[in-house]
Amino acid sequence: MDGVLLDIDDTLVDTRGAFAVALTAAAASFLPHLPPERHAELLQVWRADTGGHYRRYTSGEIGYRDQRVARAAELQRVFGGAPLDDEAFARWDDLFETGFAGAWTAHEEVSAVVDALLAHGVAVGALSNAGVDYQTAKLRRVGLADRLEVLVGVDTLGVGKPHPSVFLEACRRLGTDPARTAYVGDELDVDAVAAVGAGLVGVWVDRPGPRRVIVPPEDVAAARAAGVHVVATLAELPVVLGLDGAQRPTA
Repeated sequence: MDGVLLDIDDTLVDTRGAFAVALTAAAASFLPHLPPERHAELLQVWRADTGGHYRRYTSGEIGYRDQRVARAAELQRVFGGAPLDDEAFARWDDLFETGFAGAWTAHEEVSAVVDALLAHGVAVGALSNAGVDYQTAKLRRVGLADRLEVLVGVDTLGVGKPHPSVFLEACRRLGTDPARTAYVGDELDVDAVAAVGAGLVGVWVDRPGPRRVIVPPEDVAAARAAGVHVVATLAELPVVLGLDGAQRPTA
């Protein structure tokens, strides 16, 4: 491998954990009747996004604020809260965003893995389905911004993954041949399978714990047959990519 492109949310950064903090903060004011033992359900509904609002945003159909308004409204509806007008949503969003940004942390193995890749002469960058400025702030918060050579976001080309163009643009900016570049992400379809379709090496990070959506075993088998690598942690990445003499990094 000449290059590795990394997803950010739930690949480098523990976004699932940060969402849990953010949703609990919002629920305290807007779903006060919901007992704390049900807050895990909020996270499940938010991450599943069954209405496909975030994917509509990444495809350019709606704006960033629109997707968050729709998802907040879904939570209020599902859990018996009052509808949110513009003023109420502004307060909801402030609580959510403050809790979310305050809880950004990198997964424990990430720093060592990025250093190991760089030590092997691999160019390392990021490709995300969120905006560049927002993700730059996130990477700075967790101490990774200075070690990633490029960052391509959904606003770079106006469209996000799984469109092949964003993978190819990220490789162009990284200066690597797609066929010798791995893309690593936590979503099987949008990340790993789409990367293979664009001509890259696809790696799916299937971390322990509840998945964002149900992934049928036959989909995993088909992805493996197409060449997707599956890892449970980024610590496995140097070995999976066949870097000479690679040892699994420790946190």
